[in-house]
Amino acid sequence: QVQLLETGGGSVQAGGSLRLSCAASGYTFSTKTVGWFRQAPGQEREVFAGSDSDGTTDYAEFVKGRFTISKDYAKNALYLQMTNLIPKDTAMYYCAQGPLSSSLLHRYTYDWWGQGTQVTVSS
Repeated sequence: QVQLLETGGGSVQAGGSLRLSCAASGYTFSTKTVGWFRQAPGQEREVFAGSDSDGTTDYAEFVKGRFTISKDYAKNALYLQMTNLIPKDTAMYYCAQGPLSSSLLHRYTYDWWGQGTQVTVSS
């Protein structure tokens, strides 16, 4: 059974940093496209970072230069380093996986999500 477990969320002041982790189990991590979504209250869940099996990454413009996605294949883990956080980054953050795809920022690339971890950025 596929399981994705996010950790590392919390509260931080604007300009601060957080590192989210996602532990994956139940499948071969390296054979999937993996990514990060977020959902703010009253808004749709949106994908903003993705990585395919050869390490290619893509980012939405609103996080480009501030967030970095990385993977540890030995640990079957996905990470999201977030820097220079702003209040608009406040949301529930989810890791996700799906079949191999070149469409890393297309929401329908992904078919499984974790339960999420809350990130709150105060001004």
